[in-house]
Amino acid sequence: MLIDPKIADKATVETITRLDWWNDRLLTFTTTRPANYSFAAGQYARIGLKDEHGLLWRAYSMVSSPREDHLEFYGIVVPGGLFTTELRKAAAGSEILIEKQSYGFMTPDRFSDGDDLWMLATGTGLGPFLSMLRDTYVWQHFRNIVLVHCVRQESEFAYREELEHLRQHPPAIGPARLHIVRSTTREQQTEGAPPHLHGRITTLLENGELEKCAGLPLTVEASRIMMCGNPDMIEDMRKLLHHRGMRPVRRTLPGQFVTENYW
Repeated sequence: MLIDPKIADKATVETITRLDWWNDRLLTFTTTRPANYSFAAGQYARIGLKDEHGLLWRAYSMVSSPREDHLEFYGIVVPGGLFTTELRKAAAGSEILIEKQSYGFMTPDRFSDGDDLWMLATGTGLGPFLSMLRDTYVWQHFRNIVLVHCVRQESEFAYREELEHLRQHPPAIGPARLHIVRSTTREQQTEGAPPHLHGRITTLLENGELEKCAGLPLTVEASRIMMCGNPDMIEDMRKLLHHRGMRPVRRTLPGQFVTENYW
């Protein structure tokens, strides 16, 4: 891929090594990792693809852990979306641009205390939490990890087998136990499918089902919450958490939650 020298100063040309489709809209793709590329679990990269008009850039959270020698991303194809239209055309061997700098502040080391780490994800907001669970930090610093994944339909529950493996075989020796709570918003439980809840994360928190399913209460003293996904979910959760006496983490002020809007 020939790129402008100005772009070459801030990005490298990498190669897509694999694409796996979860359904007709959700995919995981891996790329080579730029030399000396550094990131923390929970951060995101800026990725570039070319179309007939020039370069298109989008932000994608890393799914791979910082220890892996490749980069992995999880995304959704948006109907009519310029970037994902080009991504759908890609195959193993296709070239892609990755900026040399990583971005984002939704990392677990933002919390200075707390016993239970809650990871609240809608859709592809699951991505950064997978990176954290593949890493060692959260397993060594928390007593319980609660992953909540809310999607529209059961077919969107990606990484199910890997998450079950991580629950049974953590990547690090530590005190943490992983609890997984899944919910759909547009589809009821189908016969023979693994059990899950039905409803938005906010609804499940308000009616008590979320804490009941996790087997843990959300408290100011013990709970630390990370949220990634739909901005409406994040905004509504902010209000509910504020009502419970919780506040966001600031640089100079400890708090109970951090967020990452996924679009």
